[in-house]
Amino acid sequence: MEETWIEACRVGDVDQEDVIRFDYEEQTFAIYRSPDETFYATEGTCTHEHAHLADGLVMGDIIECPKHNGRFNYKTGEAKRAPVCINLRTYPVKVEAGTVFIKLHA
Repeated sequence: MEETWIEACRVGDVDQEDVIRFDYEEQTFAIYRSPDETFYATEGTCTHEHAHLADGLVMGDIIECPKHNGRFNYKTGEAKRAPVCINLRTYPVKVEAGTVFIKLHA
């Protein structure tokens, strides 16, 4: 399986303990910056009713969906509070020279 690293954003584009939306081809992703300055990436829409997670609220390692307040751990993708029950897909992230990259699988 071929791996592809995609440039998602600059480090300064994501505030600490926040999330931004990143669109690539036909996919939407959410890029997070944790309180300890680590970056994470998940699929960009809620698994419940496909609201954009970048419009949600980040609290520690949790993203709360803006539509029905379901919660996920954005580090692991684990669904943490109803109505969400399907985990988010997560993506590996690396930071090089101030740029955040996410790894996609072909």
